[in-house]
Amino acid sequence: MDQKFIREKKELAYHAHIFDVYNDYLRLPDGKHVVYDLVNHVDGCCVLPVDEDGNLILVSQYRNAVDDITLEVPAGCMDEGEDPGQCAVRELEEETGYIAQELRFVTKTYLAIGTSNEQTYIYIATNLKKGIRQLDPEEFIRIRRLSLAEAMTMIQTGEIVDSKTIIAILAYAVEQMKK
Repeated sequence: MDQKFIREKKELAYHAHIFDVYNDYLRLPDGKHVVYDLVNHVDGCCVLPVDEDGNLILVSQYRNAVDDITLEVPAGCMDEGEDPGQCAVRELEEETGYIAQELRFVTKTYLAIGTSNEQTYIYIATNLKKGIRQLDPEEFIRIRRLSLAEAMTMIQTGEIVDSKTIIAILAYAVEQMKK
C-alpha cells in the first residue's frame, strides 16, 4: 500500500491498569486530518484445552463489559516480559487446574482491530495433567466440557460469542478435519 497515513500527534486521554486510551491525530493520504481513538492494550493469550476423550474444556465466567456470563477458552493478559506460550500455560493452570504436556501455537489475532492494538496469541493444549487451580480473587469460573460438535453448534446458535474462543474452536475443527 503506497498511501501514507501520517501520525502527527498522539495524546494520552486516559490511563488504566491494563490499557491506555490515546487520541491519534493523523494526516490522511488526501491531506485531510482526522482524530482516531486508540486503545493501547496489554497483549494476551488464550488456550483451548482438549482432554484425552477429545472434549474441549471451556470456562464460564461473568464479563462486566457485556454484563453477562460467557463461555470461553482460558485466557488472560501477558505479564511484563512474559512469552505468549508461558502466558497460555499459566492461564490454563490458573483457570482450569490443568497443565499441558503439549502446547501448539495456532495463530495470533487482533480482537478489536478498529480501535485496539491488543494482540491475542491462540494455543491448543493437549495431553493434560492435573495441576493446581489458582483463580484470581475476582474470578468466579466454572468449567464446562463440550464435544467439538456441541461447541460448533453453540457457535452457530450464538451461545458461544467470544471471538478468541470461536477462532480457537474453528482452528481445532480444521485440524480435526485434516486427520
